[in-house]
Amino acid sequence: MAENKVNMLADFAPVSTETWKAKIIADLKGADFDKKLVWRTPEGFNVQPFYRREDLKGLKTTVSAPGQFPYVRGTRTNNDWAIRQNICACKNARKANAKALEVLNKGITSLGFCLDKDKLTYNFIKTLLNGVYAPAVAINFSICACAAPKLANILVRYYGRMGYDTKGLIGSINVDPIKVMLLKGKALTREQVSQKIAETVKAAKSLPGYRVVGVNSVILNNSGAYAAQELAYALAWGAEYMTMLTEAGIPNYRAANAIRFNMGIGGNYFMEIAKFRAGRLLWAKIVEAYKDPIFTTALRNAAKMNVSAETSRFNMTIFDAYVNLLRSQTETMSAALAGVDEITVTPFDITYERPTDFSERIARNQQLLLKEEAHFDKVVDPAAGSYYLENLTASIAAEAWKQFLDIQERGGMYQLVSEGKVQEHMASNLKARLADVAKRKEVLLGSNQFPNFTEKAGKKIKADAGACSSICTCKSKPHPASPQGEEKCGGNCSLSLEGRAGEGLLPTLPVARAAEEFEQLRLETEGAKKQPVAFMLTIGNLAMRQARAQFSCNFLACAGYKVIDNLGFKTVEEGVDAALKAKADIVVICSSDDEYAEYAIPAFKYLDGRAMFVVAGAPACMEDLKAAGIENFIHVKCNVLETLKQYNEKLGI
Repeated sequence: MAENKVNMLADFAPVSTETWKAKIIADLKGADFDKKLVWRTPEGFNVQPFYRREDLKGLKTTVSAPGQFPYVRGTRTNNDWAIRQNICACKNARKANAKALEVLNKGITSLGFCLDKDKLTYNFIKTLLNGVYAPAVAINFSICACAAPKLANILVRYYGRMGYDTKGLIGSINVDPIKVMLLKGKALTREQVSQKIAETVKAAKSLPGYRVVGVNSVILNNSGAYAAQELAYALAWGAEYMTMLTEAGIPNYRAANAIRFNMGIGGNYFMEIAKFRAGRLLWAKIVEAYKDPIFTTALRNAAKMNVSAETSRFNMTIFDAYVNLLRSQTETMSAALAGVDEITVTPFDITYERPTDFSERIARNQQLLLKEEAHFDKVVDPAAGSYYLENLTASIAAEAWKQFLDIQERGGMYQLVSEGKVQEHMASNLKARLADVAKRKEVLLGSNQFPNFTEKAGKKIKADAGACSSICTCKSKPHPASPQGEEKCGGNCSLSLEGRAGEGLLPTLPVARAAEEFEQLRLETEGAKKQPVAFMLTIGNLAMRQARAQFSCNFLACAGYKVIDNLGFKTVEEGVDAALKAKADIVVICSSDDEYAEYAIPAFKYLDGRAMFVVAGAPACMEDLKAAGIENFIHVKCNVLETLKQYNEKLGI
């Protein structure tokens, strides 16, 4: 039987981009197309409201297949990333081993161990890895750079005695002196940095599958870096180490194969997908620049960017902490779809307590769900061909490359860190980003927008919040930006180097979570003798009073105030009397702009200073209201954080 084929599109004439744009402009009714619909990203480039096939013309991101140079579509022909969990092994190898064996039976395929250099012996490693079949799992270590060569030698010896083929083992030893300079302010000479990484690479020669030099740009991500910023610094960081290693006599392909990028995953879903794709493209371009007549083929193979990605701590919160699960899940999806090599999901409760067995289990399962139920591991680079994502990849690549070249022109990553320029740049960036959070230009659900009105968080905060695992025995609080489970364990872990006495200190990288200032404000309110009560005096136009009451409730609840909404009052006197009966500390009049001229001043005078008076909105009659003595207005252009701080001060909190 003949099969009838119907082309449903044959009846529709093609529509040009100009026609689409003309229709959009007509619908805007005079509004400016660029101002209304074109997004100027924090990364420094514009994103159009729509893209079409013609926008793919000339893009270099579409010309290669997965596993082919320059690897924009991935370094593998599959998308089976490793699921990583970090374990503190600084004090007790036996307990850390028990934890490792437990999580390996629960879906983990990559282990991360934090080690103490003073505990490092062959027997310690033997106990730590007892029962762990190294050929079947990636094994990663974090230890003081001075002890990394010793660790490499111990691993070669141990694996040899176990009968493993060391050439087939995979893992890492995260040696990164520049990270130490950034986090601890340790002043190191370029020769010291070069010597530490070169010694480790040479010691790990028998472990070609081990990436022993780390580029830990995750610490920049946790300091508020945007995608292009993190990528630019990561590339400069990696290029610095490539130069140091090749200058030390290490072949270019071995140098490239020794470097692993430990990167953060920010909250902008599509931007992060594009970041990792652009990163592979640019790193391949950088590595290729180190070519010589001997190792051309080997170097191209070594130009595959190896990425261990970790969900960000910057946007994690204490209040409404289960929202952290949503944040880390979309971040994990970004990294998985982008084709990274391994992912660490930060437990949702790490902002206020040492992760529990429950939160660690959930963190593991977040990745298992993506593999076993969503089948994210079955398709390589699903972003390929997307008009939007291909253009986003090209835009991030262009911006990151521009910033990378600027870093190189100013002396390179080591030089800028030594001068404190990177730290200064990140401090400025963090200040600007926190200002956006304060003004709600950047929204943190549950913190600066739509908070949980009734939640109390003070009692759940533990002194050891942020520690690397539930079995960590370290007493000191970790550095809040420590990547991949690397904590300050008694001063002997990977954040410390020998020889600090008598040497100068550098500025350190600023570290903060986006929600911290809002959380501090709310915790102050929570600790007050009396919880302030904010009463909505709703009157006049039904739609406007309801909208402004909802806005005001969300606004004031961000400070932890008890908010009381109402259906509406017939007179301002009735509303004020009800507010005083409810023992309100703040009375917020909610009405339309036109009606404020009628209601606001009589309500303010009738209240007569018995509570703080606030107008919801910025009406045209604002100057008249101010002339009558009304001081407080809340609206969308307010700096929410600063306004609430002022209110707390007025309330004596």
